[in-house]
Amino acid sequence: MEAPPEDWTPIPAGDPTKTEVSFPAGAGWQGTLVLDNAGVGVWTVGVMKVFTTFACPEIVGLDDKGRCHLLWSYSGKWSPVTTVADGTWLGGLAQGDVDPRIPGPELYVGAQSGNVYEIVCYADRMADFRRVARLPGSEVHTLIAGEIDPHSPGPELIAFTLPGAVYQLKPKPAEQDGFDVKLLLGIDGRVRDARALPVRPGHAPEFAVVMRTGNLSILSFGEKGPQFEPVIEIGMGMGRLALKGDAPADRPVLYSTADDGRVYRSERGTDGKWKSELVYAGPQGMRGCAWGHFDADPNVETIAVHGYGHRVELLSRRDGKWTRETVFVDKDKGHWLAAGEVDGRNATDELVCSGYSGRVVLLARPPGYGLPGLLTTDRAPAVR
Repeated sequence: MEAPPEDWTPIPAGDPTKTEVSFPAGAGWQGTLVLDNAGVGVWTVGVMKVFTTFACPEIVGLDDKGRCHLLWSYSGKWSPVTTVADGTWLGGLAQGDVDPRIPGPELYVGAQSGNVYEIVCYADRMADFRRVARLPGSEVHTLIAGEIDPHSPGPELIAFTLPGAVYQLKPKPAEQDGFDVKLLLGIDGRVRDARALPVRPGHAPEFAVVMRTGNLSILSFGEKGPQFEPVIEIGMGMGRLALKGDAPADRPVLYSTADDGRVYRSERGTDGKWKSELVYAGPQGMRGCAWGHFDADPNVETIAVHGYGHRVELLSRRDGKWTRETVFVDKDKGHWLAAGEVDGRNATDELVCSGYSGRVVLLARPPGYGLPGLLTTDRAPAVR
């Protein structure tokens, strides 16, 4: 681990499975420890609903030892349900009702080993996993799930690998185990992140993807198979991607990061053409990007970024002008950032960050933020 910045705040001692472990964050923010993974890096995090008996979404984390941590909350504490034991890092993460042999949606994770696993979560907070496919000689970096290819009926998984390739995975008939695997095409480099775009009437499903080759592109599955429409092409690897969730379906907005610290905003116009602008030139090694409502004013456009610079930074646009503030400084390099609604005491979304420190951290606005007149307490939770 490299030396942390001088202004990082050590997290107080405490067990997040037994009590809320809180610590200082940037002005107007509070931090909570979700998982201390004993120094094992957590490369991907997501906010998802996996246990149907709980109202609050869970946090999913994939680590360097090939484990998937499903973390559910209870009054400030977080309990991990750990599954999968691949032995190599897990990176790709997707959720969808792909397998008709299993009721409800499943989780899917991909590994450096080329293995793809299906995870089934139950109401009693238990989870099973099984390997459904193996892509020999490939690292599975990114997965997408759902009704993707209109010319191949039924739900499926799309796996993006290194060496660069795009695979289709479909469940075998009910009496057989596993998934059928089909190589769709080879590509240069690897896809490092992907997001489904809102469906446009009369168009095939579209997915935004960012690649190590320096591309932000729109992937669609038409009559000629997978096709890529370039949005941005730069001389630097691109790594993370976020979608503005409240943009009109016919005018989607994407945010993307480059390895040299650049952050772009891209918007599709009513004419179907994309227009991109450089929003921020930040630290080298940008590895996280998340959109959400993080400001009390819902008209303020906000995204958060994270990476090798250790900092989670909030970028806000008011009256056409972007500003930056530091939300949190971790003790080691960041690798992923996700947003979701896991604390209803404020009017905004929360952030979840992870990386080389092995810690998963929840960042939230304080109780009452954006809710004028709400009675709150100023007493911080105890740490024991």
